[in-house]
Amino acid sequence: MKPVSWLRPHLADYSVTTLAVFLCLSVLTACSTVPSRLEFKIRASDAERVWPTLPEVPRYRYVGELTGESNFSSAETSDSPFNSAWRWLAGLGKDHRNPKVLQRPQGVMVDSTGRILVTDVSRQAVFDFDVNRGELNIWEWARPGVRFVAPIGIVAGRDGEVLVADAELARVFRLDKKGRYLGEMGKNILRRPTGLARDPKRGLIYVADTRAHDVKIFNDQGKLVDTLGKRGDGPGEFNAPTYLSFAGNKLYVSDTLNARIQVFDTRGKFLRSIGERGPYVGNLNRPKGVAADDEGNIYIVESYRDHLLIFNANGDFLLPIGGTGQGVGEFYLPAGVCVDQHNRIYVADMFNGRVEVFQYLGERE
Repeated sequence: MKPVSWLRPHLADYSVTTLAVFLCLSVLTACSTVPSRLEFKIRASDAERVWPTLPEVPRYRYVGELTGESNFSSAETSDSPFNSAWRWLAGLGKDHRNPKVLQRPQGVMVDSTGRILVTDVSRQAVFDFDVNRGELNIWEWARPGVRFVAPIGIVAGRDGEVLVADAELARVFRLDKKGRYLGEMGKNILRRPTGLARDPKRGLIYVADTRAHDVKIFNDQGKLVDTLGKRGDGPGEFNAPTYLSFAGNKLYVSDTLNARIQVFDTRGKFLRSIGERGPYVGNLNRPKGVAADDEGNIYIVESYRDHLLIFNANGDFLLPIGGTGQGVGEFYLPAGVCVDQHNRIYVADMFNGRVEVFQYLGERE
């Protein structure tokens, strides 16, 4: 039996709608099954960049850079006209009004699974480069109803938690693996928290309180248990401390306006200072990020002269990487630095809007 004539246009509309929905679902299904992967952006001509340069023995190799969503690639993001057309039909085109790109990265951490987290003070968010899932997520909320304002320090907490210090909100926020609020610490105690470090064995969290010129120590429950230092320029005193790192049972404090790195043991006892103010490469003038690898090498971001400076465990200067610029191994007001479990070094190149990555090659002759 043929449909009556007045039904025909409605059936035609129904058929077109059904086809569109089917095609959209097909595209969505295809997209969900094609894995993405993170790739450090690097040109072929830069793949062999090393420091120091030949004929000296190379100790560091350039790996690439992180800038945002363009670091993730998959078959479904190819530029073929057919693919682009169906992505447009399904509403999966890129949102050019709000691209996921780093603007002013400050702090960097890499967790035990290889996931890379970057604080961005301009974007007022945390960028979650999820290597295993092949996706980039952006955490904008410090807690329900409260957005991040100036996230700077970031470090792994207990049981997979992430700790983020917001300098303007004046507290440290505890988030789960998906960036959801779990709690906070430092309310009415911290004045301007910046750097973070954690002693996993003792469950202690160190917070550089830049405006108070000290380092405050909390336990994993968020209770203040001690305060390290006071304003001054003597051993164990600080002038605007910023970034922190805990490695090899030592706490490294970037004592920024005193132009030095101070090193403490787990009891808070002062051990030594690294660096001094001066006009030469290897001197410190505005040290920011600090980190150490598993061989005892110490990495210090000298933000004033746009260098990553490398020292040995005794505090002897070994090698610079950098100089002002936008090229490979160059920086423009760099900030934080961290080292992952594979001795890769991540530097937040703040005003270039990227994180540069280097691989330590070890002691080779």
